Amino acid sequence: MTIREVAHEITVSAPADVVYRLLAEVENWPRIFPPTIHVDHVERGDREERIRIWATANGEAKNWTSRRTLDPEARRITFRQEVSAPPVAAMGGTWIIEALSTSRSRVRLLHDYRAVDDDPEGLKWIDEAVDRNSRSELAALKENVELAYAAEDVTFSFEDTVLVDGTAKDVYDFINEAHLWGERLPHVATVRLTEETPGLQTLEMDTRAKDGSTHTTKSYRVTFPHHRIAYKQVTLPALMTLHTGTWTFTETPDGVRATSQHTVTLNTANIERILGPDATVADARSYVHDALSTNSLATLGHARAHAEDRR
Repeated sequence: MTIREVAHEITVSAPADVVYRLLAEVENWPRIFPPTIHVDHVERGDREERIRIWATANGEAKNWTSRRTLDPEARRITFRQEVSAPPVAAMGGTWIIEALSTSRSRVRLLHDYRAVDDDPEGLKWIDEAVDRNSRSELAALKENVELAYAAEDVTFSFEDTVLVDGTAKDVYDFINEAHLWGERLPHVATVRLTEETPGLQTLEMDTRAKDGSTHTTKSYRVTFPHHRIAYKQVTLPALMTLHTGTWTFTETPDGVRATSQHTVTLNTANIERILGPDATVADARSYVHDALSTNSLATLGHARAHAEDRR
């Protein structure tokens, strides 16, 4: 049995503890790996976990499950695919983050793998794929970890909540049925929703702003009936470089707690062009927060009316 072991590395301009944290905390992956839409914990212990990853590949959304072992003291994360696709018989590896200085790190990505039936041609194919993918993944990691580290002061999260006298299923259905939003939501002009794989949606939408202008956005959504919908916006307005969020629906003794949560990174390069020469980061943060909250609360209000009408 031939087991191949290979290593790739790159230097990142960010502290080692920051790089490790961004890799270890999977909720950061949509920020540091552009293809990643959402990552969810299937099982979670102190050091061992199973994660399910939704990501785009060649314009299509895919998902798979992986096991990870975390070692924060050594800044090591080992991983292994639960099911490998031929010609791969087995695949695993390790992330190792080493401090070069207080502000620079070396990231090493190790892989071990074998081919189905020890086929030499299959092993050659895997060699080439791992080399190509590792180089591109490390380059993306470097660029986006450095951006995330530099943008920590312009990244923020917030949420809006309404209480609904109805069922979580009815509120969830309203948010899930986004193809009907053009009829149901005044701020939505047109909608294009596709769901070729159950639970994975592509949502394109033309939204009206308060000043009457419209802008087009595209998001990938992952649905968890009937309690949560997670999304990553991939066509962004000029004032944002990142926008991810979740809709959650929780049954309580007082009714359904319906919440819209947002995480945003501001695009500081566009503040002056969009908001004027005297605008500050605080102005941009307030502007974006207000715009997103206005739409979220409008949507939640219509979802509440829909659910309460069905009682």
